[in-house]
Amino acid sequence: MMLEQDTGLSLAIAQIVQRLKGSSLHSQLERQARGSLHKPEIKLESLKEDIKDFLKTSGWEKRLQNAVYSELNVFPSPCHPAAPPEHMKEPLVYMRKAQGSWEKRILKSLNSMCTELSIPLARKRPIGEQKELFNKWNEMGTDEPDLSLFRPVYAPKDFLEVLMNLRNPNYENGDQPSFRNHLGLIQVPLKVKDIPELKDYFSELGLNTGQLGIDDSTQVPPELFENEHVRVGQTVLTEQDSAAAQQYVRQGCPTALRAELWALILNISNQPEDILYYEQLKSNVIQHDLLVDSLIYKDVKLTASNDDYYFVFEDYLYQVLLCFSRDTSVLEHFSYNSATPPKSYIRGKLGMEEYAVFYPPNGVIPFHGFSMYVAPLCFLYHEPSKLYQIFREMYVRFFFRLHSISSHPSGIVSLCLLFETLLQTHLPQLFYHLREIGAQPLRISFKWMVRAFSGYLATDQLLLLWDRILGYNSLEILAVLAAAVFAFRAVNLMEVTSLAAAEAVLADLSTLKVMPLLQIFLFATVT
Repeated sequence: MMLEQDTGLSLAIAQIVQRLKGSSLHSQLERQARGSLHKPEIKLESLKEDIKDFLKTSGWEKRLQNAVYSELNVFPSPCHPAAPPEHMKEPLVYMRKAQGSWEKRILKSLNSMCTELSIPLARKRPIGEQKELFNKWNEMGTDEPDLSLFRPVYAPKDFLEVLMNLRNPNYENGDQPSFRNHLGLIQVPLKVKDIPELKDYFSELGLNTGQLGIDDSTQVPPELFENEHVRVGQTVLTEQDSAAAQQYVRQGCPTALRAELWALILNISNQPEDILYYEQLKSNVIQHDLLVDSLIYKDVKLTASNDDYYFVFEDYLYQVLLCFSRDTSVLEHFSYNSATPPKSYIRGKLGMEEYAVFYPPNGVIPFHGFSMYVAPLCFLYHEPSKLYQIFREMYVRFFFRLHSISSHPSGIVSLCLLFETLLQTHLPQLFYHLREIGAQPLRISFKWMVRAFSGYLATDQLLLLWDRILGYNSLEILAVLAAAVFAFRAVNLMEVTSLAAAEAVLADLSTLKVMPLLQIFLFATVT
């Protein structure tokens, strides 16, 4: 067993070294090490140790640690050397097949829209149009293109229908009801945490630990918790330690420190080369028009533009999402995402692989509500290239899992199952009542989880929730909160007699306080 662990560790180290070798950090470290050779304290006889000491004292060792920590958080631990690459994407074959057929449906929808509207997937903009876009880059929201013929490629409810039909072919699950049948909509056997395991996993959210979102409320003197928490947060930022920052935000981020702490956890430093990269993406948007641009416009108009909190950020959303669609570095995340980037062929070369290109260039087709992943971040970051990098990192770490079919514990299938299991176990009467009246709880909560509650909670509460997503490097808290909302409104829900009435009870979540709900559900309920 020990030998296996050692092999796994050396594989992980090799993988991280390989990935960092191509990074700008690697060339910066080399440059610093070379430059240090001229310093008097570097002696030839102890060259290796002296250079190590220099990198430590000049802060470069900390940057390297943060980069390694970031890699460990993002990339799954290496599989067995003999495992095929698709095993790293998704170990269960039936999940891979389901994801593949879902992708075909999305592409079919996109292609049929193309054909119906006689619009190419991509075209080069005429010079006049390029100039016009360049001049109004910061006020794209004033544009009112006619998008009436465009429709979102899919909405969360279409995706839920697909997840409801998922079945494991190796698992005997006949039509006859039995004690093994899950009463919810998700019928796949995945391992999800129960309440004791969740209590253990989210132990820092316990009733005896100070929390921002509770202990900074007016009834509690702020000096008891908040002042000390802010002081510790400033120390974490001074130390520039990603791992410490991740641990710290489990108790919530002070508003003034949140933007910097999240950037530290995500290892985003907005270097000059990052700003340049963003500018290149921007010029790509200005030069080429893609069909997905219209889908992005339409989505922002349908969602964020109508939202009381986010309508002011409309221009930022266009900038970030249009650049995101052109960013080929996003393709890297498909090595650990069960999805596969869609391919398109240069006109007249259909089926010829050498003429195949990924479409859109980042491999991600936006769906209804996609822009809500970016909107809350606009409260924290006002510099477009920094906002862009934070969103991209949040997407390749977390958000992609909310719209792809996989068995990962943070994947949407596991979150749905966790939500249904928690309700079924701890509120069986409510679950059974809603099921009987045709108001399956997941039909209501699915849209909350797919959007990570963005657009449903008040922004201050949403940011407190996302603090914990970053702190635990997990999306499981979304399912726990969804169950906690049902528990909180259980008395009213027991009175309803239809799906429409149940939806009305849960229509407005903007007054809810996230942390008290999570604490009551996890720690104050008798299990």
